[in-house]
Amino acid sequence: MHNSVDIVIPVLNEEKALPESVNRLHDFLTNTIKSKWRILIADNGSTDTTPQVCKELAKKYKELSYIRIEQRGRGRALRKAWLESGADIVTYMDVDLSTDLRALPALLRAFDEGYHIAIGTRLSSDAKVHLRSIKREFISRTYNLIIKLLFFTRFQDAQCGFKAMTKATAHRIIPTVMDQGWFFDSELLIIADKNGFKIKEVPVTWTDDPDSRVRVINTAWTDLKGLLRLRLWGLPKVRPPDTT
Repeated sequence: MHNSVDIVIPVLNEEKALPESVNRLHDFLTNTIKSKWRILIADNGSTDTTPQVCKELAKKYKELSYIRIEQRGRGRALRKAWLESGADIVTYMDVDLSTDLRALPALLRAFDEGYHIAIGTRLSSDAKVHLRSIKREFISRTYNLIIKLLFFTRFQDAQCGFKAMTKATAHRIIPTVMDQGWFFDSELLIIADKNGFKIKEVPVTWTDDPDSRVRVINTAWTDLKGLLRLRLWGLPKVRPPDTT
């Protein structure tokens, strides 16, 4: 049974979205999660008033902390937040809360079932996806199909911004991940899957954010270069931690 959970929200210039998202998340955690929990905002080089917003939210909520990472890169932010966390379970979710929070308890239950990693999936038959453009859906499904063809992985959705792992897993696997940006998730999952880490996929209800900052084509191209690097250079060997 896990005793503590850190929920990390990596942000870049999110002064407008942060207050409402944190309020919603705090209310949900207060009413739903029985374990000790903390919201950790990882400010990834913001140049707007995000730092000030974080300070105000930390005054409002004793369960909220924030860190500042001067260099940009979501992978860099998650690496620092997760490796420096003292919680039993480390998670992350996107600031827009595109994934319905009701999937979070199922994500956390995976660790009581002996899994090392738990991830949300938008691509299973039980998942529900709203307002997503045909272009984004096509690129996402094609990208995940390429991962399967190159590495014969078992997971379906590498890119859903809704993931969790045990502290022991984070400390084993993150040091082997090279990418510091958007490919961080995919690289981590591929390494984990091919080294026998147990990954639980939880179907989610997901609503596309029309104001998303993600540049789909550029990100997809960067991800494809990352896949090629892993395919040509090979994957590191990592032993999964004991989950008993």
